[in-house]
Amino acid sequence: METTKRLGYVSIKSQLVSPPINRSMSELDRSFFTKKFNVWSLYFPDPTKIGAFVRIAKEDILQVPHVPFIIKYDGTKGEKGVVLTDRVISPEDVKIALQKKTLELIDEYHCQLRPYEIVIDYNYWKTDEILRAILPDDSDEEIPSGFTRTGHIAHINLKDDYKKYDKIIGTVILDKNPSIKTVVDKVDTIDTTFRTFKMKVIAGEPNFIVEQRESDCLFKFDFSKVYWNSRLHTEHKRLVDIFTDEGGVGAICDVMAGVGPFAIPSGKNQLVVFANDLNPESYKWLEVNIGLNKVGDFVKAYNTDGREFIKESTKLIYEHSNKEKAIELPRPKKKAKFTNESKEISNLKKEIPKFFTQYVMNLPDSAITFLDAFIGLYSKNGFTKDEMYSIPGFKLPVINFHHFEKFSPDEKPEPSNEELYKRIHLKVKKLINYDINFEDMSFHLVRKVAPTKPMYCISFTLPEEVAFLDTAKISHDNK
Repeated sequence: METTKRLGYVSIKSQLVSPPINRSMSELDRSFFTKKFNVWSLYFPDPTKIGAFVRIAKEDILQVPHVPFIIKYDGTKGEKGVVLTDRVISPEDVKIALQKKTLELIDEYHCQLRPYEIVIDYNYWKTDEILRAILPDDSDEEIPSGFTRTGHIAHINLKDDYKKYDKIIGTVILDKNPSIKTVVDKVDTIDTTFRTFKMKVIAGEPNFIVEQRESDCLFKFDFSKVYWNSRLHTEHKRLVDIFTDEGGVGAICDVMAGVGPFAIPSGKNQLVVFANDLNPESYKWLEVNIGLNKVGDFVKAYNTDGREFIKESTKLIYEHSNKEKAIELPRPKKKAKFTNESKEISNLKKEIPKFFTQYVMNLPDSAITFLDAFIGLYSKNGFTKDEMYSIPGFKLPVINFHHFEKFSPDEKPEPSNEELYKRIHLKVKKLINYDINFEDMSFHLVRKVAPTKPMYCISFTLPEEVAFLDTAKISHDNK
């Protein structure tokens, strides 16, 4: 076998490290990325011998990632062959470029040398490889090849440097992801009222009605009119698991429910959930998702202001429990012994709780400002401490809220999580007007939206002194 490379030899593999570059491309020209390589192959009269040949002669076979070396010849009736190493540039190279054992197999299997053309085209390259080849390389920003997927929509946040290339970026993303039908770019920041943002379709069809699966549930909604973040799937599941592990002693109150990422899976786990959202579109799709997932017996939807919903929540669940009493569960079937007959078990019923044990507020920009609505949570609706504690299993609710604790990039040293926890603790104390112990609060880092914008989930049991505070008496005394 030849041990040194001949003058002018350049391996195919080395030529496929990166695609050809054209940074002046304004419209995507897929043909620009086509490369053709003339190589030599071995035709096998008996294709069943190919497997044995490949195992023994692997060092003499073309080894290029994502390029098959077992081939079918065009224009033939299924004739098969193997592409030889690109060290073989001409037929004369066979005896000097290949190993002795390979040459012996060629003779034994009666292989025939044939020319073959390998075509590497646009489809060979990955999204980021194509974009690096056509976008300017003078930007400090990373190449925008990543996206968040929701149903058939790919959502990207293009930096200003790349806004003018949005069409070509969107087209490449669309090409490289067959299940993606629409690519959108966020035009501005999230609207603080409904958590939606203006978006621009940069590739594909302008269809925003998506179907998204999460936690064994199906969600359908208009992505342009409601808030949904697929990156929060882990956080959705984490809290739903906590609610479920509680065993349904109490109900769940989802104050800013959106289209139901907490409420619907909880309902599927046979937990009673009151789910509210101020956005009429979110409420509409929440109702749709309740129907799609058949959780109407467990999830009740509301469309009202979150603050007012909190204030009225204890009365709403108490009255609902008194009116409906219980939920009839699906009847399981059990096979009778020694027969194929099935015997129906008597109906099972789940008693509807008279109180909430969990509140969740997934509005990180402003959820913390709703905490004062929990002052007098029971007393303002006429419930006394004795009355509530007389209900079997009653316990004070856990308040879970999401929150951005932003800090300045100029702050040196950068505050630790512990320092940010203490800042949040001070805000909570002020808002609920109670000196809650730091140790009685738990903090969970959900994600870093930006280097100076961490998102946390803060949880604490509502103190009895806050829940049963006589707000009417305080108002009277302050007059």
